[in-house]
Parts: sequence; structure tokens; C-alpha cells
Amino acid sequence: MKRATLEKRTQLANAMMYYIYTHIDTHIDIEALSRDLHVSKFHMHRIFKEAFGKNIYESIKSIRLQKAANLLLTNKYSTISNVANECGYSSQSSFIKVFKERFGMTPKAWRQDGYKRYSNEILKQSKKAMHSQADFSALTPTIVKMPSIESYYIRNQGYDVNVKETWQKMQTWILSHQIEEPVQIALLHDNPTITPLAECQYIACVNTPKEEKITSQRLPKFKISDGVYAKFDLQGKHGDMLKFIHWVYHEWLVKSDYETTTKPSYVIYRKNNFLSEDGEFDISFYVSITF
Repeated sequence: MKRATLEKRTQLANAMMYYIYTHIDTHIDIEALSRDLHVSKFHMHRIFKEAFGKNIYESIKSIRLQKAANLLLTNKYSTISNVANECGYSSQSSFIKVFKERFGMTPKAWRQDGYKRYSNEILKQSKKAMHSQADFSALTPTIVKMPSIESYYIRNQGYDVNVKETWQKMQTWILSHQIEEPVQIALLHDNPTITPLAECQYIACVNTPKEEKITSQRLPKFKISDGVYAKFDLQGKHGDMLKFIHWVYHEWLVKSDYETTTKPSYVIYRKNNFLSEDGEFDISFYVSITF
């Protein structure tokens, strides 16, 4: 495939995913989207599947249910019907049906500590996370307004040690282009507290603050969303990170009175555990919030 064609397809795939995230609480009209992007519906579906490994409808359903799972915990005063409406479901009964298919329990059971059982089963998929002794109870975030961040990126299917190979490729690209002061960022397209680790979309990103002119077009670009975020500063080892994300979503958020949004969380590395010799990280973790 020609480089120009590949770039165009990547841009289209990213535009589609961005549209889904920003319109997840509405009826998403695929035909209208195909007209807006000036591409046939058939072509649009094929490009999306090639980029993300699942079709558009599966992605919409997954993102809606991730949002619903979080809102059921953080929006304590909303009824199940309210949550269903906020996530784009016009019928409470259809919402309950698809929620039960996805999580193996009703939204009511999820609220009544069922989320802990489900989340703990995902945590067991990472031996390093299960061995982590890290304690986050004393951590407090700062609330920050973040600008959008333009980044080059490599997409990785799965959230675990296989991420290391993706970061090694990114590091090769950084060194090959002699990029000064690169900012390494991990974007978590999926929430690894409620999505099986092998299915998580993890994006390794690099921002070039000095705006160097990159001659190579090997890596595509996109923008990480601006907005209000809770920022946590943290040091640790690989297994601590997954345990920390569980704590953020299922302990801190639940008690905080904040709600999260559909914007993906992201990490800015000061030290990247996937590239460091001792396997340790020093990061700021950003989770999108509203009040």
C-alpha cells in the first residue's frame, strides 16, 4: 500500500474514533458520518476494522458500556434509566440486557459491589499486578486544565508486558530522528479495570515540544483531548500501575463525587518502566473528570 494511501486511511480511522468518543451519548448515525467524511459506508467499515481490530458497532457498544459502568459507580444519584440515557440507550430494558451480556450481571448488581468481583478477575490476568504491595490511600490529585496534545503514535493491542516491544519501536523512531526532549505518553483507549487486558487498546505516543520538522511519515499523528483532569503523580514498578488504575476508578472516583467522562485516561512519563533498566516508572496519570 502506498504511504499516502496508508496515511489517509489512518486519518479516517482516527476521525471516526474521535467522533464516536465525542458523540457517545447520542444516536450515532453511521450514514451521516460517512457523508461527512466523504467515504462510502462499506469503505469506512473496512478502514475502521483494519485500524482497531473490531467493527464500528462493536466499538460504540464497548465505549458506551464502559461509560455506563463508570457512571453507575460515580453518579450515585442517577437512576439506572438516567445512566442508560446518558450513554445513548433509549430503552432501559435494552440497556440492562446488553449490560448483563457484557459484565455478567445487572446494573443494579454492578452497583452493589459486583464491580469489585469483576475488576478483581481482570487484575488476576496480570501476575505482576497481583504481587504488587503498593498502597495509594495517601495519594491526592491536583485538578488541572490540560490543552490538547498532538502526538505521533503506535497502537498496541493488549495491556501487559507486550507493550515493551511497542515502546522499543517508538524509542528507535525517536533516536533515528534525533528528537530533542521527546515527551512519552501512554493513552488508554480502553479502561483496563473493566476490559480484559488482551482486548485493551494501548497507544504509545510521543509529543515533540520543540516542533521539530519530522521528515519521516512512518508514524501517524493525532490529538489527545483537552479538558479538565485529575492528575496523580506516582512512582513504582510495572505491576503497581494496573493496581493503581483500579484504585483510581473503583476507590478514589467512587468516593470523590466526581464523574469521569468518555475521554481516555493518559500517562505522561518522566521515566518509562518499559524502557528503563530497572523496570521502574515515574509518571503523571490523568483521568478526565466533571462535577
